[in-house]
Amino acid sequence: MTENNKNDVIVNISTTMGDIKVLLYGDTPKHRDNFIKLVNEGFYNGTLFHRVINEFMVQAGDPESKGAPAGKRLGTGGPGYNIEAEIVYPEHFHKRGALAAARQGDNVNPERKSSGSQFYIVTGKAYSEAQLAQMEKQMQMMKQQEIFNRLASERRDTIMQLRRNNDHAGIQKLQEELIALTEAEAAKNPAKFTDAQKKAYSEAGGTPHLDGQYTVFGEVLEGLDVVEKIEKVPTMPGDRPKDDVKILNITIEK
Repeated sequence: MTENNKNDVIVNISTTMGDIKVLLYGDTPKHRDNFIKLVNEGFYNGTLFHRVINEFMVQAGDPESKGAPAGKRLGTGGPGYNIEAEIVYPEHFHKRGALAAARQGDNVNPERKSSGSQFYIVTGKAYSEAQLAQMEKQMQMMKQQEIFNRLASERRDTIMQLRRNNDHAGIQKLQEELIALTEAEAAKNPAKFTDAQKKAYSEAGGTPHLDGQYTVFGEVLEGLDVVEKIEKVPTMPGDRPKDDVKILNITIEK
């Protein structure tokens, strides 16, 4: 349970393979309240787990999956709106059993807004200490690239003028300045896993490469064995299960 547990809500997801009891975090209120709204409307009843990848995650919440014929590609449906990102990181991360919101990629969704209805439950896999250390290096490199790109974007007019003037020395000098600024900013808050993340990812597993990129708004309390059964079902191209795995209904318990 989270520290803000007085605002947490528990829901039960009843599926054709069993029940999954999930905690919705109180400190991601937009996602919590939207999920409750959809539950009360019966939005999820009859929808499928339309995307299932072993050792990664199981995804559901596409309204177009209701009664979808076999072989139909799914995953683009929703209620007609998105939700502002509520990325509470590193408090909430992609450990095994985490509930997170699906979304479109950064290239078309730089604000990382969540799908209005689609969600996934993390399964993932366990990682060694060496693997986690290598991931930290990759995370730091990605962070530095993001900082450099932002700083360069802020100086776009200057860069364009230098290029028009064919001022190669000026461009080189500015690049060196941006690299120094990038390294200084990145060093203030290095990309590292917390002790809680290291413990979860090494013992239970998860999908650490998604951390900080998607809104994690809950976690499985009971029924992780059901999630594990779903993740292992045979799938077709597009990762849709060969035999439908359906959400029968979702009820609010607390």
